[in-house]
Amino acid sequence: MSKQLPAVPVGLCYHCLQSLPQDGVITHSLAGQTVELCCYGCQAVASTIEEHNLLHFYQFRDTSNPLQVPLLPEELQELKAYDDERLQEQLSHAMDDGREITLSVEGMTCSACAWLIERELEHLSGLYSVRVNATTERVTVQWSPERVQLSEILQTIAGLGYRALPFQAAQQESDFKKRRRYFVNRLGVAGLATMQVMMIAIALYFGVVSDLDDSLRQFMWWISLFFATPVLLYSAQPFYLSALRSIQARQPNMDVPVSLALLGAYGASAYATVTNQGEVYFESVSMFTFFLLAGRYLELLAKQKAMSHAANLIKLLPAIANRERANGTYETIPVHQLALGDVIQIPAGNTIPVDGELLDETAQVNESLLTGESRLQTKSTHEVMLAGSIPPLQSIRIRVTASQQQTVLASIIALQDTALSRKPKLAATAEALANKFVIRLLVLAGATFFAWSFIDPQQAFWITLAVLVATCPCALALAAPTAVTGAIHRLNRAGIIVRNADVFTRVEEAKTLLIDKTGTLTTGHFRVVNWHNHQPTVYSDTEIQQCIRELERDAVHPYAHCLKQWAIEHAQASGERLWQRLEQVHGAGVCTSAAQPEHCYRLGSLSWIQEWHPDFVPMHPHSQVFLANQQAVLAEVELQDELRPEIESTIAALKASGVQVVMLTGDRDVYAQPVANRLGIDIVHAQCMPADKLRWLEHYQSQGAVMMIGDGLNDGPVLAQADIAITFSQAADLARIAADVILINQSGDGISTFRTTALRCRSIMNQNIRWALLYNVIIIPVAVAGFLTPYMAAIGMSASSLLVLLNSLRLYR
Repeated sequence: MSKQLPAVPVGLCYHCLQSLPQDGVITHSLAGQTVELCCYGCQAVASTIEEHNLLHFYQFRDTSNPLQVPLLPEELQELKAYDDERLQEQLSHAMDDGREITLSVEGMTCSACAWLIERELEHLSGLYSVRVNATTERVTVQWSPERVQLSEILQTIAGLGYRALPFQAAQQESDFKKRRRYFVNRLGVAGLATMQVMMIAIALYFGVVSDLDDSLRQFMWWISLFFATPVLLYSAQPFYLSALRSIQARQPNMDVPVSLALLGAYGASAYATVTNQGEVYFESVSMFTFFLLAGRYLELLAKQKAMSHAANLIKLLPAIANRERANGTYETIPVHQLALGDVIQIPAGNTIPVDGELLDETAQVNESLLTGESRLQTKSTHEVMLAGSIPPLQSIRIRVTASQQQTVLASIIALQDTALSRKPKLAATAEALANKFVIRLLVLAGATFFAWSFIDPQQAFWITLAVLVATCPCALALAAPTAVTGAIHRLNRAGIIVRNADVFTRVEEAKTLLIDKTGTLTTGHFRVVNWHNHQPTVYSDTEIQQCIRELERDAVHPYAHCLKQWAIEHAQASGERLWQRLEQVHGAGVCTSAAQPEHCYRLGSLSWIQEWHPDFVPMHPHSQVFLANQQAVLAEVELQDELRPEIESTIAALKASGVQVVMLTGDRDVYAQPVANRLGIDIVHAQCMPADKLRWLEHYQSQGAVMMIGDGLNDGPVLAQADIAITFSQAADLARIAADVILINQSGDGISTFRTTALRCRSIMNQNIRWALLYNVIIIPVAVAGFLTPYMAAIGMSASSLLVLLNSLRLYR
């Protein structure tokens, strides 16, 4: 029942304490009381205060000076600040039709909390999606600022009893310190009390004080009660709060039987102490609480270890930057004030604060912060320099292309959160099983008490407590999440981002690997090694190169950058564009869209050119790119690419483990086969258009699960349909969107690292689940039969959970 709200002087608005109008007074029901308000604005605010459980605002405000009374509770005033557009630009990501933000939520302990938050937020109009991750205590929300304010979302979560604020990496360490202190304090009280109570319990159990009279024994019981009380009221508090929230969500979690067992054991023992009859189990209360808190504390440390790697990268970025003025001088400004197009200078050895386009001719950078690869990478003019990289040898200038939440580094954090929020099927199954088990456990405990009431009424209560404690499915609930968190942490350190955690359960079934050639098996960094002008009497070499330069000006194919650079080196840019409109044909090339046939040009693959000139035969058998108009073939260009580092050993390791490797490429067989022969790939499907790759994927999927690796626009459809899709961080946007796994480290060994870690993660998940189920199958009949005391049950249950946690921690090594 709510507390009685204090009265206000007659004639004043209950909310703002200003004089009520002569007519038009609004009556409103607030906490079961009828109050008078001056306007609809006060009515709306009063309703909001009640909805978010902030009625203490009315109960404790000072009404002696109405002019100084705040109109909003402090909690609502703080949350309103997050509706500021400039602040949201720093804290959230822009979407096509709204924004996306990750919120850090205090107080989440299990999947029931996640379910409750999801259910409540889904009632808000203007929310596109809500993903809650109880493991990392974060909520990812996509919303329309025009339809719902961010403060409304935060207030809705606050109304459930949780505190949610936009996630900021710099704040994460502080939050974890608070959480650690929260558990350490309670763990310390429980540990000290357990030692004292256990000494007394051992003396009583083993007859050390058997010669003493009953009054001294009861005195020792009172001492045990004194030590156990702070454990029950203070140390065990997290379990009560979690149990209440799960009951509120109508999905009882494992803390429900834990709370019942603790309160029951303490209550019965306290009654026995006061009446001086029966048995006491204060040591079970203290020990059970201590072991459970130890497990939760270790789980918290595991979470922190998993999340700190990527988050620490953000904290290493500089807070200030040197921005170039129009006169060529530099000014020092905060990084958050940088705008797209600004030019900044990064001194040698300093960390690049934002993503940007290199303005110098060449530069060497250390990208180990992002990729884990310590070797220096050479970048040339107009290449993207990533935030977090360091130019150790020279000062560089870059033009800002992305800052704050739009950088690749920020996207790593977002991708990691996405992966942790999406449970693999095995984890979801284990979690569902644990939730169902809680209901069955409560029924079993009731049946046990009923049965033992006839067999031995004096033991019925204690045997029921032992059943509640021993069979609590903590280990089952921890089995999969701890393993997934450990695997994601390990992969992050290797420069591998998992977008879909379900790949951990699929990887063992994927016995076929389809892999693209250009940009995947090879680096995608081409150079022109040969070219031939087929019409020298009609077009000069310079005219051919100018034509190629213009056709490739907006292209994004791996060949395009190389051809543009080559043409720039050999031909001056014309004063105006040769063609205003160009059309890119995926898997073929680029062409003009001029109305006159004599002005139509194509630059692309041989098969595409042969549509116009069927009898054409290349002068160089290894030429990849051809230029033609409808009258004749004008030129051909031969390009050369290098194999991606470590790809040979990776392919060999995959084949040795029983994976069938198949090359799918849009190139002609004459280019594909030499690469396949060098890598030992036996099956090659060349000259594949996107539709052809899709048909081959469906063919191999009819034989089992398929893993696909690609990086180009034409790989997007096949990556989207593959069972496991892998790409590189420098791949086309469509490929990255479709991928389940993104390799930030550009080396080929990332493929085998991912597969090895995923297989190990699945193995550990299976081990954890088998052990948790085996433990419960064994312990249930033992506990129901009355062979366990509550303190023995506490040791067994805690040991089972700790074993699962320690097994998962092997993934961090």
